[in-house]
Amino acid sequence: MKDISRMVLVLATVCLAAALGLSKIYDMTKAPIAEAMRQEKLSAIKAVLPAYDNQPDVDAVDSGGATYYIGMNEGTVNGVAFEVSSMQGYAGLITAMVGVTPAGDVTGVRVLSHAETPGLGAKFTGEEYLSMFKGKNLSAAKWAVKKDGGDFDQITGATISPRALVGAVKAGLEGFSRAASSLGIVKGGE
Repeated sequence: MKDISRMVLVLATVCLAAALGLSKIYDMTKAPIAEAMRQEKLSAIKAVLPAYDNQPDVDAVDSGGATYYIGMNEGTVNGVAFEVSSMQGYAGLITAMVGVTPAGDVTGVRVLSHAETPGLGAKFTGEEYLSMFKGKNLSAAKWAVKKDGGDFDQITGATISPRALVGAVKAGLEGFSRAASSLGIVKGGE
């Protein structure tokens, strides 16, 4: 009985020491991890918006369940970025950052994460494919892949991923159009 008490005490001491150690490591890495995530988000925002001179992540506005990163140049809004996602990818979740002008024209799309098959299934993340979105808006495009009667290319043998991305971007543009006035933007995409 005495040995069991000693083993319990030793085990409790080891668990307490491990918990304190993990707690200390978490405290030490929390700020650097948060800053790295912020820089990654700013990189995506910069990739999809026209040149801006503010901090879009600081000037972000939440509306309708989405966060809109406002890009300004000399005090005037020149673009808005927001994240879109779809669970309809071949391997599940696809997340992208979309940039638009105040009028709702797409200025860029960048895929942030996906679990699609490397090679063929992931071709929709390349700049050549993503450039199809530039200049499009809700009223000036058929928001589907060509196989479904739309304006956007699919990838031979990998239609599911582009279909999911096109659908997510369209849904994001619809959300932006609804939120434009609450963002202080006079005219959103139609």
